[in-house]
Amino acid sequence: MQPLALVIEDNKDHAVIFAEALKGADFEVETTHDGETALARLADITPALVLLDLRVPKVPGIEILRHIRADDRLAETRVILATGDHITAERLHDEAEVVLIKPIDFIQLRDLAVRMRPPESAD
Repeated sequence: MQPLALVIEDNKDHAVIFAEALKGADFEVETTHDGETALARLADITPALVLLDLRVPKVPGIEILRHIRADDRLAETRVILATGDHITAERLHDEAEVVLIKPIDFIQLRDLAVRMRPPESAD
């Protein structure tokens, strides 16, 4: 069974690219484009990986990140932050497994996601 990844990205073109990169790392992928929908999905699913844009509408990415970190059910969920904001990236570096500065390279993301797959899901 493939581990689940949730992409939270308001730019639909970026979301498609990120989803394809994660699929290339053998994740099942869901995509959402705003923070409110993301929080609703996180109430129903337990993704192995979340790729989180910090600037999404309705609920900011930082609040989503803090929600993930505060929820015991999501304790094993690994988070990749995606941002174009270098200052915020530096400030949140310790709250996520990885912080990537946009633009994000497809192959880099795919290879990173392969390394972040849960052990029971690794090939």
